[in-house]
Amino acid sequence: MHFHDCFVRGCDGSILLNSTADNTAEKDAIPNLSLAGFDVIDEIKRKLESECEKTVSCADILALAARDAVSYQFGKSMWDVKTGRKDGKISRDTEALANLPSPLSSFSTLKQRFSSKGLSVRDLVVLSGMMCPAGGHTIGIGHCNLFSNRLYNFTGKGDQDPSLNSTYASFLKTKCPNLAATSQVDMDPGSAQNFDPHYFVGLKQNSGMFQSDAALLTDAEARQYVDLLVDPKVFNAEFAKSMLNMGAILTGNGGEIRRDCRVVNS
Repeated sequence: MHFHDCFVRGCDGSILLNSTADNTAEKDAIPNLSLAGFDVIDEIKRKLESECEKTVSCADILALAARDAVSYQFGKSMWDVKTGRKDGKISRDTEALANLPSPLSSFSTLKQRFSSKGLSVRDLVVLSGMMCPAGGHTIGIGHCNLFSNRLYNFTGKGDQDPSLNSTYASFLKTKCPNLAATSQVDMDPGSAQNFDPHYFVGLKQNSGMFQSDAALLTDAEARQYVDLLVDPKVFNAEFAKSMLNMGAILTGNGGEIRRDCRVVNS
């Protein structure tokens, strides 16, 4: 969720705002419909407001929660989070669609999207291990409709993506029996509940779920980072650096500290 927030208007908590009668918010854009955990952020905000009113922004809560969600598995803080973000007042589904990478993206498109946010190819590869929709979560699920074309109609001729590992493709077909399937599949089979570099191990075996995953192997620089990130120590260290880089995407001087993360202050 933190990634989806930062990639649109900067890390301003705009992903948390609800749609209104005259505006469809980011959270209701198609790439964000599978996001969960909004109730957790709400509960944290309620407790903070009861103790320190108008002090901690929803954007900061989201950044801290992302850090803690990963750190919990390791029993220690994995990176420091700078605070002081303000909450944005604008949230538009069209901006989410325009800014978030697609699971169908080529490498050049992914690189352009990340570069426009001040992020490097290294950041792109590292964050592909957890982000959605562009990459294959090391934790999470994928929807069949986002990759079934690779199984059944890659070039429009009823064919399979030749770059896809045949064993992995057979597994995916058992979960997604046709182009119209709407079921869900673990993005990182065998390691779906763990934060680890198994995503990159699978990627090296041509077992990336999305077309955007496979795209990482089409660029020499990106492929070098994939090779490095199979090492858990390297992955953890680089992930922490990239999360700091992403969390530093600026939002400008405007904004507020919302009382309720789902609505702007009146």
